[in-house]
Amino acid sequence: MKKILALVLALTMVFALSAVAFADGEDMSVAMITDYGDITDQSFNQTTYEACKAYAEANGVDFKYYKPTSDSDSDRVSSIELAIEDGYTVIVMPGYAFANAIKETAEYNEDVTFIALDVGAGDLGEDYTVPANLYCATYQEELCGYMAGYAAVKLGYTKIGFCGGMAVPAVIRYGYGFVQGADAAAAEDGVEDVEIKYAYANQFYGDADITAAMDTWYGAGTEIVFACGGGVYTSVAEAAAKVDGKVIGVDTDQAALIDGQYGEGMTVTSAMKGLGATVNTLLAAVQDGLFDEFGGKIDTLGLVSEVPEDNYVQLGTTQFEDGAFTEEDYNALVAAMFNGDVTVSNDTENEPEVTAVAVDYQGNIK
Repeated sequence: MKKILALVLALTMVFALSAVAFADGEDMSVAMITDYGDITDQSFNQTTYEACKAYAEANGVDFKYYKPTSDSDSDRVSSIELAIEDGYTVIVMPGYAFANAIKETAEYNEDVTFIALDVGAGDLGEDYTVPANLYCATYQEELCGYMAGYAAVKLGYTKIGFCGGMAVPAVIRYGYGFVQGADAAAAEDGVEDVEIKYAYANQFYGDADITAAMDTWYGAGTEIVFACGGGVYTSVAEAAAKVDGKVIGVDTDQAALIDGQYGEGMTVTSAMKGLGATVNTLLAAVQDGLFDEFGGKIDTLGLVSEVPEDNYVQLGTTQFEDGAFTEEDYNALVAAMFNGDVTVSNDTENEPEVTAVAVDYQGNIK
């Protein structure tokens, strides 16, 4: 009996030590699940994949990505469950499409850490209680949208457009921020002829219908369009290429992607979210045993510094011009926003009040 008791106590100590080891990040392994795209989408999936892979390689952590077989909650759940069955202890998920899959998996796998990017209370439901093993990050898209609109007008564009994907909160924040930034720049410079065409594709990919709508915009004089909706950029850039038009990218620095496919110099800038920085911060917290500082929270990430590259929202590669909108001007704008001298509304229910631009809200293209 004494030997049996001793064995039970020994096993108890082993399990306890194993639990401590996991809490400290030892034996950590990371699985990234794509939403419904692939890791070559030059957007959320690819940026998240590359950040996870780079962190894993630099820190000796096992890493694998899983792609659901279709764009459905059930297949996203299946991929998450498969990753858990395969022994992965950290699940990273990019995009609001994961909301229902999170609710079906996170609270039932308490020994697994879940990190969700761009998933907020509006996606999960206001009555959803975030479990301690889940962290959700959303972003202040209105801030980088503002920067992009401000830059566009400062660079001399007066006929501009916003083509969003679907009218979900994140896309609306981008768009309304864009309008506010363009209005502020026009007011500062006394420019009276800035016109903004504003519409949603009602989908996150380009097609013949969206291209036709963009052909109409560019054909009528639109000079630059903020393509704010995943694959919607394909239709915007295709139309822009026919008339030597310009494009603003979204979420990640899309200059290489768009210019590589449609023409050098087409992308003026990109309104970006700091997905990579978020991944690095959270994976480091897990590995250092500090995830409990983040678990159970939904954080909205934005500006943390006057220095643009330190922030979770910023502009990507930009065609700065001397005397129009320089890198120094960009730095000054970010500092003013960080210090509160420039404020941007995040209201998604009401169209922004403008004083210096005319906005043509066209609703959904499809």
